[in-house]
Amino acid sequence: MSISAEMVRDLREKTGAGMMDCKKALTETNGDMEKAIDILRQKGLASAAKKSGRSASEGLIGSYIHMDKIGVMVEINCETDFVARTDDFRELVKDVAMHIAAANPSYVSREEVPQNVIEREKDIYRAQVTNKPAAVVEKILEGKLDKFFADMCLLEQVFVKDPEGKKKVKDLVTEKIAKLGENIVVRRFARFQLGEGIAKTESCEG
Repeated sequence: MSISAEMVRDLREKTGAGMMDCKKALTETNGDMEKAIDILRQKGLASAAKKSGRSASEGLIGSYIHMDKIGVMVEINCETDFVARTDDFRELVKDVAMHIAAANPSYVSREEVPQNVIEREKDIYRAQVTNKPAAVVEKILEGKLDKFFADMCLLEQVFVKDPEGKKKVKDLVTEKIAKLGENIVVRRFARFQLGEGIAKTESCEG
């Protein structure tokens, strides 16, 4: 079938890919929009992986305050000041800051988790699965650690604004890398909650 300019434009708006890439994907899939999106996503993710080793020293520090009770600051880096000023990048910084406020991660990535913390978690899990073969125990430990990382690490958490509850924060970042064409790195964050760490005292009379 012939691929119309309107179809190409529609696909470009949905994916952020270039016109020629969109036309090629539609041609390959005989005009099937959903399959074309899949092709572009696969190519985008592949190209994003290639960019992951590139230096990212520009970017933004974003902040988010929720109900005057929770405050977040996050630094997200990209390669150029040009990309840092785009609406897409600013939207990413805002979304990640809001996610941190809601999900309260402890680390950016699983690589940041100290080894002693991982070993402590493993000890707890081992105590829960006694009288099982060693190979089975290791498999269980692996699954429980993945769950721990998914709970505690920002990039492993499911993005709070994803309506399907499937997209992780790292997937959100990867999509922006594919769309903007630069390496993007969530470098660090700080989250403050009013009154945390302060022991509440009860007043007593007499």
